[in-house]
Amino acid sequence: MVDLYLSLFSLRLLPVTVWFMAEILCGVNVKYQTSIRKRATGTFRRKLLALCLGCTVTGALPVYAAEEVPVHQSAVDNSTDALLKQGQYLAVAADCAACHTDPQTKKTFAGGYAIHSPMGVIYSTNITPSKTYGIGNYTEAQFENAVRHGIRADGSHLYPAMPYTSYAGLTDQDVHALYYYFTHGVQPVEQPNRITSLGFPFNLRQAMWGWNLLFLKQKPFQPDPSQSAAWNRGKYLVNNLEHCGECHTPRNIMMGTETGSAELSGAALGSWYAPNLTSDPLSGIGSWHRDQLMTYLKTGHVEGKAQAAGPMAEAITNSLQHLSDDDISAIVTYLQSLPAVSHPGQAKPTGDFGSPAGMAGDSDVRGTQPMGSAIPADITGKALYDTTCASCHQTSGTGTADGFYPSLFHNTATGGNTPNNLVSAILFGVQREVNGKEVLMPAFGPGSDVQSLNDDQVAKLSNYIFKQFGNPQLSVTAADVKTLREGGAQPFLARYAAAGSVIGGIIVLLIIVLIVVRLSRKRR
Repeated sequence: MVDLYLSLFSLRLLPVTVWFMAEILCGVNVKYQTSIRKRATGTFRRKLLALCLGCTVTGALPVYAAEEVPVHQSAVDNSTDALLKQGQYLAVAADCAACHTDPQTKKTFAGGYAIHSPMGVIYSTNITPSKTYGIGNYTEAQFENAVRHGIRADGSHLYPAMPYTSYAGLTDQDVHALYYYFTHGVQPVEQPNRITSLGFPFNLRQAMWGWNLLFLKQKPFQPDPSQSAAWNRGKYLVNNLEHCGECHTPRNIMMGTETGSAELSGAALGSWYAPNLTSDPLSGIGSWHRDQLMTYLKTGHVEGKAQAAGPMAEAITNSLQHLSDDDISAIVTYLQSLPAVSHPGQAKPTGDFGSPAGMAGDSDVRGTQPMGSAIPADITGKALYDTTCASCHQTSGTGTADGFYPSLFHNTATGGNTPNNLVSAILFGVQREVNGKEVLMPAFGPGSDVQSLNDDQVAKLSNYIFKQFGNPQLSVTAADVKTLREGGAQPFLARYAAAGSVIGGIIVLLIIVLIVVRLSRKRR
């Protein structure tokens, strides 16, 4: 997080700000928004927006089989069959099914998936061609407006849980192909949408246009003629279709993604941590070989490096494994070209920590605490490991010879610069499906079907694993585990937006009162 410096207003802008805040607090009329967007340019727009954001702001799985398509995006073939296949491939590359499919109902693209954001739960919508609940009545222009600008057909704003700030860079041809696929290649599902009800001030969708003025800046992708075709394709996939920066780029105080050198340098993502993707050999992927990166993106697993879990496992399952080899290669080409961003204090690559552990005497401890039974309050981290982990990951932490159960040393989850991913894997488990084969680690958090561990026990277990197999400088407390179990640390905006909005509203009302008093005195 970095500070967002708010502009100060001159007196000549005061009448405009009073009007603007009054409109925001009461609900901006949609018909004004286009004219406001056109007038609020340059310095004036930034100043106007600063007061808006200071007073009231709003925050920010079944898989279709992918079809092989040419790597380079030339004009989309006019034949309907080619257009349909192109749109289907793009929908997979954009990972639409991951968010727009409720894993409970398994109705693809019918919405209802609960996205647990720092501002509250946001439910994805039905994007099948249902004319009652979906996008069946959308024109192509309305579809484009939703995908690129986050504005629905009725004029209301989407929340940036929908990554329209990345999709804004989609080419016209790709938007056209996506529209054709969703309106002609997807079966309508008559499923009502679940209502998103965020707390104040995030329930004021009208204020999203102000956030968009600050952070919705991408234009349709234009290739860099000085770079190779593979590099340009990779950049388009990373920054737009796969929207990698939505997770791997840090966010500022207003929940907008950082720009410049911070891009793809790693970021907290709720309970998880999306790692640094730059070419730095210690903090990023600079120590990875090209074939390792390609294998990871296709399978989510590289022995002695990393295993995909959480949101990345979803991306592997629903999207990345279905991309063509040429597209995966292009992604790697682009990622390896990113300028290195290092994290202070990191002495060696995250995947190089640890070694096999010799634990003499462990054999008479393993299994003494039956799985599923009540765990003593004074149990040690070592005993917890023997009870819950050693049967799969082995006493020495080496995992199995075939790599199905990974080693706990030379593992980015145990050797990273944050404990989040190990703790989250323990709490929520690991699940991904590649080529029809499921990889599953059970969850040990509340409600576990195997063994439910409380926050103190998860902390003891995690600290033992860090010390024995990973980065010994990492440690967590029961309070840290509780925070991660509840979705991660609350960002500044989520903590203080409501109070800031109330204070901002009071200030605006006081300004209005002062203006009225001053005008009445002049008339006397």
